[in-house]
This record gives sequence, C-alpha cells and structure tokens, in this order.
Amino acid sequence: MTPVSLGAVLALTYEWIKAGHVIFVIFWIAGLFMLPRYYIYHQESPPGSAEEKRWIDRERKLRNIIITPSMILVWVFGLILAWQLGLFAGSPGLGWLHLKIALVFGLSGYHGYMVRYGKKLARGERPVSGKALRIMNEVPGIVTALIVILVIVKPF
Repeated sequence: MTPVSLGAVLALTYEWIKAGHVIFVIFWIAGLFMLPRYYIYHQESPPGSAEEKRWIDRERKLRNIIITPSMILVWVFGLILAWQLGLFAGSPGLGWLHLKIALVFGLSGYHGYMVRYGKKLARGERPVSGKALRIMNEVPGIVTALIVILVIVKPF
C-alpha cells in the first residue's frame, strides 16, 4: 500500500475546507455584527437590573459559543487554504492574500477588543458611549467588504 501524503489528502478535501472556511466566516462576522449591538442595549439597561444580567449572559454565550470558536476555525481553515495556494512556498501573485490576511489580523484584534469591552461592561464599567459603539459596529462590514473584493477580484 502506497502512503498518502498530507498534501494529497488536502488537495482531495480542498473544496470541503473552503466550504468550512466560508461557513465559519459567516458565523464569525454575523456574531461580530451582533456583539456591539448587544453592548449598546446592555449600556442602555439600568445598572444592576435583571435586564442587565440577561445582557451579560447573552453576550457571554455569543462570545463563547459562536464568535470565538468560529474565529478559531476561520484561522485554521484559512491557513490550510493559504498553504494550499502556496503562500508559505513563496508562490507569486498572492499580494491579495497577504492583504486579506492583514485585514483578518485586524478583524481578530477588533474581536479581542470587543471581548475585553464586554468583560468591562459585565464589571459595571461603561467607558465607551453608545454612539461610539454604533460607529464601531460598522467595522466588521467594511472589513468584510474589502476581504470579499480581494478574494473575488484578486487585484494584485
């Protein structure tokens, strides 16, 4: 029996890996759209109220069950796809992928900031205004649009 290389296995499963990547991107971005909105509602609830406790629980579940696991799977599947495309072998014509990865790093930083902000809210701190949260709510949409353009158009 001939041994099968990891590269051969990944080549056979490439479309499935790509599908998993896209699925978890959708989950992650949907969660990042929801989280700042949850924080806005949380901030508008009376401190110490039952309503505030419900928002804290909802935020925790959204972060721990949907957003963070999805981000991890996006990275895992994405790095496998990048490897398949030759990113780590120095293949030419992948400037679009370098920028995409940089944007995903930025989105991951945004994710981390929002998680930290939620923990501050749970402690009763409210350092950012509702208006600022509404503006921050636009970040995932803008970054997602840029990433989609890079992946589809591959401008460089």
